[in-house]
Amino acid sequence: MADDQPAMVHEDSINSQDPNTHPEDKKQKSRRPANTAFRQQRLKAWQPILTPKTVLPLFFVIGIIFAPIGGGLLYASAQVQEIILDYSKCYTDAPDYPTTSPMPSNLVHLSFNKNSSNQVQADPPSWTKKTINYTWHQGADENSTVTLPTIQCTLNFTIPNNMNPPVLFYYRLTNFYQNHRRYAKSFNNDQLSGKAVSASSIDGSDCTPLTTETIDGVKKPYYPCGLAANSLFNDTFSNPVLLNVPGGSSSPNRTYVMQNNSDISWSSDKELYGKSKYNWSDVIVPPNWQARFPNGYSDDYFPDLVNDEAFQVWMRLAGLPTFSKLAQRNNEDIMEAGTYTVDINHNFNVTEYGGTKSIIISTRTVMGGKNPFLGIAYVVVGGICIVLGALFTVTHLIKPRKLGDHTYLSWNNEGPSTATTSGRDGGMEGGHA
Repeated sequence: MADDQPAMVHEDSINSQDPNTHPEDKKQKSRRPANTAFRQQRLKAWQPILTPKTVLPLFFVIGIIFAPIGGGLLYASAQVQEIILDYSKCYTDAPDYPTTSPMPSNLVHLSFNKNSSNQVQADPPSWTKKTINYTWHQGADENSTVTLPTIQCTLNFTIPNNMNPPVLFYYRLTNFYQNHRRYAKSFNNDQLSGKAVSASSIDGSDCTPLTTETIDGVKKPYYPCGLAANSLFNDTFSNPVLLNVPGGSSSPNRTYVMQNNSDISWSSDKELYGKSKYNWSDVIVPPNWQARFPNGYSDDYFPDLVNDEAFQVWMRLAGLPTFSKLAQRNNEDIMEAGTYTVDINHNFNVTEYGGTKSIIISTRTVMGGKNPFLGIAYVVVGGICIVLGALFTVTHLIKPRKLGDHTYLSWNNEGPSTATTSGRDGGMEGGHA
């Protein structure tokens, strides 16, 4: 009777709920990766065995290559001639015009070749200051100007050797963090490219906190908005003037003409800016620009960002708190040895945040400006490699180390059975017997 009883089927089983499912139709799914060289980690690979014969020559090769390269970089850096003058406190420490006084020696840095045949000897750099009315020119109309009182600092310095073109005129700032994240993102690309970005779009954007301002109940955006544009470096520099030109006392002073708003920014910088489509009555002047635009913007007096290369250079943000930016240049004329004077209009106060500002007049080589760091780094690395190579060679010759069997480096080698070699295998067999 037991054979006649039907098999018991649970009502809640999966098979009972799905009549189309048959046990023979089920297939086991495997999580094993496909049997390919890539999935099973059998790709061909170079597994070098480091031995003294391969490592020691490598040390000497690196040293022989790096040391001459470093020496060449140091030589190229030494050929750059430059003068650096820190004028941060000129507007407070310099005497009033026409009195002049020598600049403190710690504010002056000279780097010139001393073997030049036409080297000029002169007194240390000096400075003086006076209050003037400076005229700003802006906009499409050259007659559109605004005059502001400012302190003008005059620096007198001597170039001991002729400086071959291109002669580059930089300003340098210290302790100014253009790389701060909030500062670095505080601008609007669409606005700089010329689009009339609405106040609602500017408000709350990356330009925060300098985005918009409500005037007479109407919210208007700053143009240009953001911290980067508002903090524009606005000291102005005159062309260097050569005093007492050789040729007799009747010879006049000669101006060394430099381009101060042309050919100082990169072509990639210029592509970022376009003519603004704003109606000037719809935007307002940033706080730090209001002295320059006291009556706001108009069709005759407005910021021409497309052609303002000084602004474009400033907006190419620096990655370190100490940086130099190009202000003027001369690509054609030799800057003759002699005593020069430069007028600087003081508008940018760096003492408020503990920084400094300097001017740099410099030449360059095929490797760029004066920067010995890269050459020193190459020489140090090359020297360390040669010293280590020599030390390891002597150690290897005096007390060589026996090399191990590299076949043990593979994880899947079949080694001898530890049970057999230890005698435990035989003991177990004896126990069973």
